[in-house]
Amino acid sequence: MAQTPNSAAEVSEERAASKRVGVLQALLPYFAPYKIWVVLALAALTITASVSLILPVAARRVIDGFSVGDVSLLNQYFMGAIAVAAIFALGTGLRYYVVTRLGERVVADLRKAIFDRMIGMSPAYFEKLMTGEVLSRITTDTTLILSVIGSSASWMLRNMLMMSGGLIMMLWTSPKLTGLVLLIVPLILGPILALGRKLRGLSRQNQDWIAASSGKASESLLSAQTVQAFTHEARSSTEFSNVTEKAYDSARARIKTRALITMIIIFVAFSGVMGVLWIGAIDVRSGATTAGQLVQFVIYAAIVASSTAALSELWSELQRAAGATERLVELLEAEDSIADPQEPIPAKPGALVFEDVKFAFPSRPDQPALNGVNFTINPGETVALVGPSGAGKSTIIQLVQRFFDPQAGHITFGGVALPQMRRSDFRQFMALVPQDPVVFASSAYDNILFGRPSASRDEVIAAAKAAAADDFIRALPDGYDSYVGERGVMLSGGQKQRIAIARAILRDAPVLLLDEATSALDGESEALVQKAFEALSKHRTTLVVAHRLATVKNADRILVMDQGQIIAQGTHASLVAEGGLYARLAKLQFSQTDGA
Repeated sequence: MAQTPNSAAEVSEERAASKRVGVLQALLPYFAPYKIWVVLALAALTITASVSLILPVAARRVIDGFSVGDVSLLNQYFMGAIAVAAIFALGTGLRYYVVTRLGERVVADLRKAIFDRMIGMSPAYFEKLMTGEVLSRITTDTTLILSVIGSSASWMLRNMLMMSGGLIMMLWTSPKLTGLVLLIVPLILGPILALGRKLRGLSRQNQDWIAASSGKASESLLSAQTVQAFTHEARSSTEFSNVTEKAYDSARARIKTRALITMIIIFVAFSGVMGVLWIGAIDVRSGATTAGQLVQFVIYAAIVASSTAALSELWSELQRAAGATERLVELLEAEDSIADPQEPIPAKPGALVFEDVKFAFPSRPDQPALNGVNFTINPGETVALVGPSGAGKSTIIQLVQRFFDPQAGHITFGGVALPQMRRSDFRQFMALVPQDPVVFASSAYDNILFGRPSASRDEVIAAAKAAAADDFIRALPDGYDSYVGERGVMLSGGQKQRIAIARAILRDAPVLLLDEATSALDGESEALVQKAFEALSKHRTTLVVAHRLATVKNADRILVMDQGQIIAQGTHASLVAEGGLYARLAKLQFSQTDGA
């Protein structure tokens, strides 16, 4: 579930209090491959800033040139000013192109790095963080960083150069007036330091609420049919509205603080400059300085004042980017409880062994899902797991693929413990048909091809035929190339399951994992698929989870589970003869079948 508003705000405040803009240094490694572009950007910034600082000198020459009788000298001043403007325009265009391109490139790399990190995280990680929040960070937070890299950062550097260069030129033009202007600086820095910390916290809080809003929307929209079936549209809308309003309230507080900083700084800066100019005008009337010098000083003072005001706004942008960077760094540095070994042992097919395995899900540590499970599945053997819901059957499938690690005991494959091998190495020997089949927003062909991307079209069609999927796929508007919608929304439950079965058949792996693989099929399709599985499992290690006992009657061995333990095992006939839980389930199911 998404964080509650109060908890999200508390987490936001706690994190914001300990973080600084220096967290933006975490982005530096993403600039390293593009040093040439960084140098070009800095060069363009330096050129435009330097040219901007030359313009007031040109203006002074022009103004003072009106008192000179030589018209050709006056023309030279004007031509020089035009040349400076041309260089400034060229440098500005170059800066925009280089900086914007660099920002897009860095953010694209950052997004890929985060996705690469997240796609390999175990299900245990996503028990604590909603997928919608991860998507919000990848999109909203990286977009904010793109704005800073592609615009705000370059403008900040430019304004820093303009401010420092302007101060130097002001000092050169009139030390007296410059000294008066510098008295204003402490009045400007005060609000930045006093309100900046608060603004940083509000920025982080705003991003947290946006992520919570995205997570809530993702959860509801992905379950739209369930929401509508239970007529909870209004409730879902209210919950989303509440979270969105919290995001708006935090944004409003951030905007208010930023507006206050900007207002104070602009008023102090410009009123102070006006006061200084008042004194300068008196000096012109007394002959202590020329009109051209005063105009030059005025322009430099305006440059410094506007640069200072811009820096205050840009500083708040950097603080927002710092909050976003914190959230992205959390993803990049996230620790996964399931990790590959530094020196992995090569994986090879073999027996699958559970040795006294005990396991509880991280979110429910006091409720054991498995309690002392022991069994061995030899190569080529078909073993079925049966029992009531919640007995631990699907949990075993998850542990076999090492989506989780047991708290006690060992699981080995081919004589090697799973944690001693790379997950991608031993998973390549496994094909899974999950209880809730996943169908991607692509064509039926691409969904089956997902099982083995190197397969030919003929092999894909053969797998579909084996899964009793060929007929309904060919009946689609574009056959195998038909788009099946997001999460296969254009297919029925049984059709999605047959697509998943075809995918597993195409994978052609030594180990076949079937978790209620035929639960959504009608009787005729189930019979066809069951024959395909029986042919497929002859030379494979097959682990079947099933509630319908008719699908596992021919298994080499049946393990009966209840409350996380194996309470009986044997063939169908031997278990029925023993009595107990399996016999009761068999009597119930087969008598119902006979009655039907």
